[in-house]
Amino acid sequence: MSPRNNRRRGGETPEERPGSGLDRFGLEHTEEYQGEDWKVRHVAGASAAGKRYRCPGCDQEIPSGTPHLVAWPEYGGVDDRRHWHKACWNAKDRRTTKVQRSRNAPRY
Repeated sequence: MSPRNNRRRGGETPEERPGSGLDRFGLEHTEEYQGEDWKVRHVAGASAAGKRYRCPGCDQEIPSGTPHLVAWPEYGGVDDRRHWHKACWNAKDRRTTKVQRSRNAPRY
């Protein structure tokens, strides 16, 4: 019996394969948003037990333990990090800014 070959054919390294999903495990990548480069990192959610974040895309709470992603401007600091639902981050260019009004504010 010959030894098992676990290597993928094609000679590609995991980084070269499209859709390899390496960023699922905390590795970050860069995306463009609002004219600047943003670092994006997927978060499993289990490490942030007891913490809750508010998604800037939908203004809804991200419960503790929920997988989501963290994005920040490439040259920003720790205070610039924002926690997003994955679907909200993917739809960020299709969303418009929502104006928050109080109940007594005029509708014009």
